[in-house]
Amino acid sequence: MSRRPGQTPAPPSGAGSFPAGWACFVVFLAVLIAYFPALSGSLLWDDAGHVTRPDLRSVDGLWRIWFEIGATQQYYPLLHSVFWVEHQLWGDATHGYHLANILQHATAACLFCALLRRLAVPGASIAALLFALHPVGVESVAWISEQKNTLSAVIYLAAALAYLNFEVQRSPGRYVVATGLFLLALLTKTVTATLPAALLVVGWWQRGRLDWRRDVLPLIPWFACGAASGLFTAHFERELIGAQGASFELDAVSRFLLAGRVVWFYLSKLVWPTNLTFIYPRWTIDTSIWWQWLFPLAGLGLLGLVAWWSRRSRAPLAATLLFCGTLFPVLGFVNVYPFLFSYVADHFQYLASLSIFALVGAALARATARLPQWGRYIGATALLFLLGGLSRAQSGMYRDVFTLYETTIARNPACWMAHNNLAMALTASGRVAEAVPHLEVALQLRPDFPEALNNLGDDLTQLGKPEAAIPRLERALQLQPNYATAHRNLGLALATSGRTAEALRHFEQAVRLNPKDADAELKWGIGLMLTKRFPEAVPHFEKAVALDPSSAVIRNTYGRALAHENQPEMAIGQFREVLLSNPADAEAHLNLALALRQLGRTEEAETHYREAMRLNPGLR
Repeated sequence: MSRRPGQTPAPPSGAGSFPAGWACFVVFLAVLIAYFPALSGSLLWDDAGHVTRPDLRSVDGLWRIWFEIGATQQYYPLLHSVFWVEHQLWGDATHGYHLANILQHATAACLFCALLRRLAVPGASIAALLFALHPVGVESVAWISEQKNTLSAVIYLAAALAYLNFEVQRSPGRYVVATGLFLLALLTKTVTATLPAALLVVGWWQRGRLDWRRDVLPLIPWFACGAASGLFTAHFERELIGAQGASFELDAVSRFLLAGRVVWFYLSKLVWPTNLTFIYPRWTIDTSIWWQWLFPLAGLGLLGLVAWWSRRSRAPLAATLLFCGTLFPVLGFVNVYPFLFSYVADHFQYLASLSIFALVGAALARATARLPQWGRYIGATALLFLLGGLSRAQSGMYRDVFTLYETTIARNPACWMAHNNLAMALTASGRVAEAVPHLEVALQLRPDFPEALNNLGDDLTQLGKPEAAIPRLERALQLQPNYATAHRNLGLALATSGRTAEALRHFEQAVRLNPKDADAELKWGIGLMLTKRFPEAVPHFEKAVALDPSSAVIRNTYGRALAHENQPEMAIGQFREVLLSNPADAEAHLNLALALRQLGRTEEAETHYREAMRLNPGLR
């Protein structure tokens, strides 16, 4: 990205100017090699909120994705529609989602190359390969949830190319196509709202001035749509996701200090991509600490320097404006939920990094223009092998939740969120005793952490220590009274301690706060059974089955309650549903045998009883 004021576009030259077809081939091949380890990655944190939930997998669910605010974790309906289609294609198999991310990233790199060629920026191919292989992109490509980044980048760059085509021939049709692509980008991720401002910067870089009629007026509707999208997302983050409270309270001066530090952090990771991690340490922003002022002051100094240099070349100033402008939504002036853990994340600079790669690609092309062609290609290949190797190694971090959080803790030991999430993963895999120390560390780092208190209480109950669990769960509810899961877990701990009447109140509260919690309905029903209120328990099991039809635990429990209420035929239906999904479920075989005996079908019952004993001799 380098041109003198008034200079007319010239064909790209220098390092990295492969023919267009070869450039795309090299990009796709390099990306597939670098990100091959990511293909075998499993679901990670937040992925369950993006991969389409069971209740959204129908055509009606697709309608809800578009027209029901809150049906998905964030209102990005195009993104979640793509996830919906992907689930129709490969279900829960993670390979497909990872391959889609990788291919979208490679496509974005090729569109970036095409955009730079369209703007006659030298070194377009090398810039595209820098974007494709730089390890700061790994978080966006190897993490399924960040398909929002790769997909939105593809549409963002396509919209930019379409708008440049409109600038050449100002036909209504071209404007409609470009505007349509921009709207689709907004429906994929809100950071794309920065595109109209970026186009104005590109126009100024090309021509040295902006004309109201030619440059600004066509983009006013884009600015309006982008502003509306940004305001809606900010409201959504604050009210529905939870980006508010003491952890987000910063005054205007503190936010200015934060913004300066964020910009330099991201630049440093582009220049020296070491110690990249999933969650970085969360800084303490303090206006009384003198050195924290150095970041924004140095930023203003850099801005002044590139502004002065713009008399010779506008490229550095344009790249700086593009970088900072695209980063604006995550500089700290607006709250986003991940600020609870850290003010920075690699995936936040995915789009912003494009301008820096363009500037570096152009600088390399000009600096090596006098070298023999073979020398330029050897140098470029060495650099890309280095970056590709770093990305390939970094991709391994996203293999599974254990690798992700163990690596994060090794690089950021004070990350309470990683300790909590690793504990959750250990509990889910049956390693409950191993989870407890991580929750204790999380609570040492952040004593008033409701999620860790709830998780610790649940684990202690599972370990047969409900009396120790109860005060942790009560504290979680003091901090967060409407915490439905904590109500459910406290109910279980109380019931296990013999305090069933108290437990029932918490199960009822859990269901009131979260009517879709099948486990709370199940526990409520079990609590009623413990107090011999079987007729009252049955409707709760019925609701639990409706909410989670695939749960063998719920169907087995519901079936036993029906059998107790002298409805063995209905009970048999529940047990047979379990065995349809899992013929090796010993408990279902035993329950079915008992229900069949109620009906006098002893021979059939004996068959299932023998099968239950074969599968699990300990059952009686």
